Amino acid sequence: MDEGTGSPATAGQDIAGMSFEQALAALEQIVQALERGDVPLDQSISLYERGEALRLACQQRLDAAQARIERIVTAADGRATGTQAFDAEG
Repeated sequence: MDEGTGSPATAGQDIAGMSFEQALAALEQIVQALERGDVPLDQSISLYERGEALRLACQQRLDAAQARIERIVTAADGRATGTQAFDAEG
């Protein structure tokens, strides 16, 4: 199924099942298609909506990764001694 982007990564694939890298690549393909300006209006709107969903999924994954990094427990001398789950009460 070709929706003008030349890649099934931007159409039909469940975003939740994508890795961060796959979602980012699909988002980049959508941005390129929209920047070219050769996509019909209705399809542009659909691509924009999918791009926004991909952007949100990527942002959520980045936020989760940052929260995990911020939860690294350090010893008094500054060395990392372990980690704490980002969703744990702290």
